[in-house]
This record gives sequence, C-alpha cells and structure tokens, in this order.
Amino acid sequence: MHWITIILIGIAANLDNLGIGLSYGVKNTKVPLTSNVTIAAMSMIVTYLSIMIGSTLIEFIAPNKAYFVGNLLLCIIGLYTIISYKFSSTTSAENLEGIDKDRNNIISFREALVLGLILSINCLGSGIAIGANGISAIWTVISIGFFSILTFAIGGHFGLLLSKTFIGKYSTIISGVILIFIGILEMFI
Repeated sequence: MHWITIILIGIAANLDNLGIGLSYGVKNTKVPLTSNVTIAAMSMIVTYLSIMIGSTLIEFIAPNKAYFVGNLLLCIIGLYTIISYKFSSTTSAENLEGIDKDRNNIISFREALVLGLILSINCLGSGIAIGANGISAIWTVISIGFFSILTFAIGGHFGLLLSKTFIGKYSTIISGVILIFIGILEMFI
C-alpha cells in the first residue's frame, strides 16, 4: 500500500481548505462541525467518483503505461496548480467569502454544500490520476475527508495567527509542489 502517497494526497487536496479556513478564522466566520463534515463529504464523493473513472480508464491501457500516465497526470496537475495560482485567484479566500450569503458569520449546511462543491473540484484530476495508478480508493477518500475536516478546523481556530504564515499565504503553491513530488515519487516506488 502507498501510505505516504495517500497521506500526501490528503494533505495536498486540502491545503486550499486551510487557506479558506484561515480567512474565515480571521473574519470570525464559524464553520460548524456539520458544515465542516459536509464540505469533507463533498470532496470525498468527488474523489471517489474520479478515482473510479481513472480505474476504468486503465482497463483500456497497458498497466505500465497507465501507471506512467497516472504519475504524469499528478505532475501536470501540480504544475497547473502552481501556474494557475500565479495568474488567477479563482479559489482564493477572497472569492469564497461571498459563500456566507446571509452574512451571519456562520457557514450553514446549504452554504457548506456550495463551498464543498467548489473546493472538491481540486480532487477531480488527482482522483483520476490516483485511479490510474491503482492506489486504494477507500484509503485515499478517507485521507481526503480526514484532512479536509482537520484543515478547516485548524484554519478556523488559528485564523489570525496562521494567515500570516508561509503556509497560509502559499497553500496553493505548496499543494502543487506536493502533487508534483507525489507523481515523481510514485514513478520510482
């Protein structure tokens, strides 16, 4: 089993959640446990579905080629994440602040569904690559759910402190670097 990869994927997929959680923490916007779990569930569902798509795709490609393609996809997604951060801020905390439609500084269940769907888009490409690599779908989904809940909780709790740190400022770039690292690491394991 690829435990290091599974843990790193869970972390990389949720660094944006940390950034959003930090932003909400700074503005004293609460993400209750039910909303946090809802966001995690959305990421878990999207990840599972995309892993199944990746697993299906490898049935049409020779295993060694599928493995290479899966790792290459992880590297490309990581590179794309870094480049898109430089040129766009589509998933930045500032753009997601409007999720709190009723402006009560609490992310409700309905608002969490929208936020979870937006944040789960990060899991699409990675999930397909993971499925193509044959990495455990269940453990990857659990890792992504666990780190989603954890990063939002940490972000909300330490918002003001962590938002000024390196991780808070560069969470998207760090996520991209981790994905590239995973792709390269998996090629040699």
